[in-house]
Amino acid sequence: MERAVGEYEVRGVDVGPETRCAHYDGDRDIIALRLGCCEVFYPCHRCHEAVAGHDSDPWPRERFDEPAVLCGGCATALSATAYLDADHTCPACGAAFNPGCRAHYDRYFEGL
Repeated sequence: MERAVGEYEVRGVDVGPETRCAHYDGDRDIIALRLGCCEVFYPCHRCHEAVAGHDSDPWPRERFDEPAVLCGGCATALSATAYLDADHTCPACGAAFNPGCRAHYDRYFEGL
């Protein structure tokens, strides 16, 4: 399933308007992550596994200054660096991000 969030497409399972999905649908689960393997935004690694048809690769460290995280609250695309430095809050709109996502950083960001 695909859903437009701002100018971006987010792919996954039951993707909602703020990028929540069938796997993560809490109040703070409002980001989608771009993966290095296909450069497509997904709400989570499980969505990628379900719909991509290939193994995932994290966002490359040498591209941490490029848009890699999408805020589902305001549709702002953040660089990996901006997201990682944001203390679980969107710097554009102030929406709270799920701090539990930190447990999966190694799946999304190379070298973490």
